[in-house]
Amino acid sequence: MIILFSGGVVLLLLVVLWQYLRLREHGRQLEYIHSKLESIMDRGSHERLLLFNSDPALQKLLAGLNSLLDVNHKGAVETARLEQSMRHMLANISHDLKTPLTVVLGYIETLLQDDSMSAEEQERMLRTIHAKAEEVITLMNRFFDLAKLESGDKDIPLTKVEIGELCRRNILSFYELLSAKGSEVQIDIPDEPLYIMGNVEALDRVLGNLLSNAISYGDAGGVLGLRLYSQADKVCIEIWDKGKGIAEDHQDKIFERLYTLEDSRNRTYQGSGLGLTITKRLTEQMHGTIKLTSKPYIRTAFTLSFRRMDF
Repeated sequence: MIILFSGGVVLLLLVVLWQYLRLREHGRQLEYIHSKLESIMDRGSHERLLLFNSDPALQKLLAGLNSLLDVNHKGAVETARLEQSMRHMLANISHDLKTPLTVVLGYIETLLQDDSMSAEEQERMLRTIHAKAEEVITLMNRFFDLAKLESGDKDIPLTKVEIGELCRRNILSFYELLSAKGSEVQIDIPDEPLYIMGNVEALDRVLGNLLSNAISYGDAGGVLGLRLYSQADKVCIEIWDKGKGIAEDHQDKIFERLYTLEDSRNRTYQGSGLGLTITKRLTEQMHGTIKLTSKPYIRTAFTLSFRRMDF
């Protein structure tokens, strides 16, 4: 009996010792996880927690922590990207405001200092000052429009719109300009009415932006086209040209706010880089999508897609 009791005590002590060693090992592992996590956060590295342990609970903890590290890393990358975008945006705005304002100040100084200037020359300078001041106001209005769109403060009520007639009206508004440039115009709009949920004012602005963009930067191809078609439950508007296009490595950035290139189509408004960004935001507000495909001097097309409505 004593032997059995002694054996039980020894066995119990062994179990207690095993539990103690196991808990101490868990403590060391948790301490390692804590210190490693602090190190990763302090250095901002993309390193992840690795620990060889068969404990399912500890493995779940590591998986959860690594997921949080992934989220934190993505957030840090996005923050850095936004900061860079903001710096780029401010630099562009400063440049685009400085150019016309410099002209305005230069002409005003000339008007103030040159008493011998003729009335005709004074009028010419005043007209230039007026035009440059309007450039500044237009740029600022477009910037505030974009800010309202991105913040959700700009309300765009949607109604049933027959998109074919709207496309005809917009392409015809540019017809004289296209004729003056000697560009060929190819229009493909079906006779049957196609309806979407949209906003006429916003659609006019979207099409106006894309058409003026194609005219300004695609005229080297000598042709501009507008195609309206339905595809399953979608209505698509394609505006295309055969101009210099956009290089492949820039196509995924062209809709970013104030993203500009020396030869980019996104310089629609005197290099402001707001045109295509506003176009994209307006399209999204109407629950549509816009995409770009471009092969320089072969075909560059912006395609708008909206959900088709029944009659």
